[in-house]
Amino acid sequence: MPRKDQALAALVALLWGFNFVVIDWGMGDVPPLLFLAARFCVVLVPAIFLVPRPDVPWRVILAVGAFMSLGQFGFLYVSMAAGMPAGLAGLVLQAQVVLTILIAAGALDERPNRAQVAGVALGVLGLGIVAVGRGGHVPLTAFALCLMAALMWAIGNVVARASGASSRSGGLSLTVWSALVVPAPLVALAVAVDGPGVLAEGAAAFGWHAAASTLYTAGLASLLGYAIFNGLLGRHPSAAVVPWILLVPPVSIGSAWLLLGEVPAAGELAGGAVLVLGVLVAQGLVRPVSARTRCSPDRLLSGSPVPPGPGAR
Repeated sequence: MPRKDQALAALVALLWGFNFVVIDWGMGDVPPLLFLAARFCVVLVPAIFLVPRPDVPWRVILAVGAFMSLGQFGFLYVSMAAGMPAGLAGLVLQAQVVLTILIAAGALDERPNRAQVAGVALGVLGLGIVAVGRGGHVPLTAFALCLMAALMWAIGNVVARASGASSRSGGLSLTVWSALVVPAPLVALAVAVDGPGVLAEGAAAFGWHAAASTLYTAGLASLLGYAIFNGLLGRHPSAAVVPWILLVPPVSIGSAWLLLGEVPAAGELAGGAVLVLGVLVAQGLVRPVSARTRCSPDRLLSGSPVPPGPGAR
């Protein structure tokens, strides 16, 4: 890629990696489900009036929204409210690559190649190291909820791949239109769990921190990030673009360390390194010692409208 496009790819990684710190900084006392509903309201308006509807059936739009948007971010925001550190969240979400391979093997009968099997094994090992070696400040419940967010993302990837959504529509249009699924169920769930008073509580707690965070996560991370990323994918092979998104975990961990004082435990760093290595191997960007052929880096991600990044959308 030319240097200009390399700079744009790095900018996307920065936007998505810093996204986790902004969520943590802005949420405060705002109930997480209402905070997320506000984000997707901003994603929807006015973009839905400017971006054409993706050329896929409504059932696909609703399914992608239910898993990638509602499921993924619902679990992510609740996990962060439950104590999941912003930096570690950006790392654990990378498990979606490993989970996508496993789910696609069962649901789509896609037989993983040797490199993908090795990548899955490394990814599972890395997650185990993170789970066991996580600092005492990370509740197991919060870690499990974040892993559920990665699972929802992976299921959404498989749904999109099975339907051919990514080949018939841009990721930006699918991001915008699938957001229709998100706000109303989140508000209804918040009221069902905490009672009608949660609406007044959320409005009272929604200060300028929450407003600035919402504008960043919706306008910069979701809309601008995906507009740039899909433009890059339109000009270059995914093998040249996707590796830049592996900068997201270091950015999320580093920015959380500097700005939030979240010092990662040694086990988190070690497990995270193994997990990222597993992602690299699964995508064919690093060849395992026993492999004689390099697997295609386009095999998994060519069908996913959501690249491996973080809770980026």
